[in-house]
Amino acid sequence: MTRKFAFMISALALAASAALGQDDAEPPGVLAQWQEDPAQTFEAYDTSLAEFEWLARPVVVFADSPADPRFQQQLGLLLDGMDALVERDVVVLIDTDPDQQSEIRLQLRPRGFMLVIMGKDGQVELRKPLPWNVREITRSIDKMPLRQEEIRSGS
Repeated sequence: MTRKFAFMISALALAASAALGQDDAEPPGVLAQWQEDPAQTFEAYDTSLAEFEWLARPVVVFADSPADPRFQQQLGLLLDGMDALVERDVVVLIDTDPDQQSEIRLQLRPRGFMLVIMGKDGQVELRKPLPWNVREITRSIDKMPLRQEEIRSGS
């Protein structure tokens, strides 16, 4: 399913709930927000990795505190190179509160700072204990078989 097709389904569902007069509809989920504007980061507490399967490549940044200098450096690097990440269907998820025990934190089990790069198939491709720049991240993504297929097909 292409991102455009998934976005159209999401838009149709929102339009249908509005047409039925459902004013108390829930705000759009993280997937719908990402499809609307992929150049932003999202809290990992509000979503699950399964939501993005075959639609996006999650890049998850963990830290024990938002004040962690490695977290701040990583976030800055990601935001500076967001265009290259958007081109590769990357969704950036952040989790800086170990006490909240998000579903994603429980699934990936970080210790302190950790950067996780995942494929569209939901598999962990790489874990890093130190910040990586976007060039290193995109080179890693570009080596993935599905990304290679996307490059060949021009999608």
